[in-house]
Amino acid sequence: MKKLNMIFRRIKPYKKGYLKVSDGHKLYYELCGNAKGKPVLVLHGGPGAGINAKMRCYFNPKVWNIILFDQRGAGKSKPFASTKANTTQKLVQDIDILLKVLKIKKVFLFGGSWGSTLALVYAIRNPEKIAGMLLRGIFLASKEEIDYFYKGGVKNHFPDAWERFVKIVPKKYQNNIINYYFKQMNSENNKIKNKFTYEWAYYEMSLLKIKSDKKQIEKMMKEYNYKSLSMLEAYYMRNNCFLPNNYILNNINKIAKIPVSIVHGRYDIVCPVINAFKLHKKLKNSVLNVVLAGHAASEPEIIDKLVSEMQRFSKLKY
Repeated sequence: MKKLNMIFRRIKPYKKGYLKVSDGHKLYYELCGNAKGKPVLVLHGGPGAGINAKMRCYFNPKVWNIILFDQRGAGKSKPFASTKANTTQKLVQDIDILLKVLKIKKVFLFGGSWGSTLALVYAIRNPEKIAGMLLRGIFLASKEEIDYFYKGGVKNHFPDAWERFVKIVPKKYQNNIINYYFKQMNSENNKIKNKFTYEWAYYEMSLLKIKSDKKQIEKMMKEYNYKSLSMLEAYYMRNNCFLPNNYILNNINKIAKIPVSIVHGRYDIVCPVINAFKLHKKLKNSVLNVVLAGHAASEPEIIDKLVSEMQRFSKLKY
């Protein structure tokens, strides 16, 4: 499987460009693999993390028409890190526009972390357009999950990461860390803005893998555009991802017939594995794969399972 993975990583886009959507936003997108293959839409995490070349590695380029794009404000999309008219509902509309422009009537969704959230929301609103889904590191965008991550739920496992994250927040503001960070990220003082933008992302990167050190964390910070990740993630989290609480589980019956594979790390600290169990229990047509890994899509056990599941789904007819 790892050999296949290395081959897939050499995939280059056969087309790339920008797509004008609403509210002055332009989305960067790229198409890889087989232009006449089965369409698979890759939804990146964050919000705001953007795409990178490694996200092409899970698909057989002879079988799949791989569609990747940077969501509003993320990665190469313009305007960069913009929160203007940037909501979950707008992202859903953008997907519709992208699929319409590409003349795709039915698509397979592939999303991890926030990408799993967006995939589920899109599918709930457009079940007739979805052939199937492969979801990793489930995030259901509930208030409980947001509170867990930003109110100290991780400190029993990563007390050092939590301490670093909160130490730059005055005690009187520690009851609402998200708002404090977001305010500082929007400071007119670039030194303050850059400090809080960096520390927000550093906190999350510290928790992604079972094994990581400072050098690895700093490497990951360079792989992802942390400035858009931090700004948009804080913006979405302070607004509860623009969804009613428990929206996904309360509407899950709308996608009951869609085949779904769930891949989740047993030791995922960012999005605890209980999220995957809750989703699987509600989705009778789903398969749950719990592997010995953390949250990162680059964990070896997760890579292997994602590749093997996409090979299994390659037989799906649509």
